[in-house]
Amino acid sequence: MRDLFSHFRFVVTAEIDALMQAGDLPPGLDLTRVAVEPPRDPSHGDIATNAAMVLSKQAKLAPRAFAEKLVARLKREADIVAAEVAGPGFINLRIADGFWHARLAEILEARTAYGDSEMGQGRRVNVEYVSANPTGPMHVGHGRGAVVGDALAALLEKAGYQTCREYYINDAGAQVDVLARSLYLRYREALGEEIGAIPEGLYPGEYLKDTAWLLAKRDGAKWLNREESHWLAEFRDFAIANMMALIRADLKALGVEHEVVSSERAIVA
Repeated sequence: MRDLFSHFRFVVTAEIDALMQAGDLPPGLDLTRVAVEPPRDPSHGDIATNAAMVLSKQAKLAPRAFAEKLVARLKREADIVAAEVAGPGFINLRIADGFWHARLAEILEARTAYGDSEMGQGRRVNVEYVSANPTGPMHVGHGRGAVVGDALAALLEKAGYQTCREYYINDAGAQVDVLARSLYLRYREALGEEIGAIPEGLYPGEYLKDTAWLLAKRDGAKWLNREESHWLAEFRDFAIANMMALIRADLKALGVEHEVVSSERAIVA
């Protein structure tokens, strides 16, 4: 079936049509502004409609008088157990338990396909999210972006869009050179050098110790006492690869997967 509010909007407008056909309301009322939505106060009912408020002027009736006519018909609906006029003419409705039970049966039968929509008509949508700078592991802000972005992509797919999930690696610019220099310092430490306090402007994170140990294990003292121009690119690439491995592991633990991973360096080079 259509969604809950669309379904009951159809019920409400059908009853208005019936009142017009019976001569209880003037014919030709414009129903486009009739809405069915949650009531402001949930204790007032399951759904509410503004029909009497937006149609009373056209019908040349007071809103409450219009509402009373409509309520009398809505009370006959099998799926509605209570219909009440509130305030100047709003109508609050309570839905029968049987209606909800039928929806549960639909959900169990449809399983994960329940609620699928063709609204998107297969149009392509790119959702780029997380895209943390590869200068360190994910933090809680990145995790929030991962969950929100993945949920948005899933909703778009549910609504009939062809969705691509993209991670854009910000691996160009000064920050990754700073990362490489920070790793070089930790590399020297991994080889037994006393490095003292981390200089201002470099990344002080303890996470770089493990990366430096892996590099020292692979290359030994190959890069010690060499000019920066010899090791900067190598350390930058190694650091980015290891940071991205940490980030991917965290994303995998969250159940987040990207179809496309784009490198800023590859694009701007």
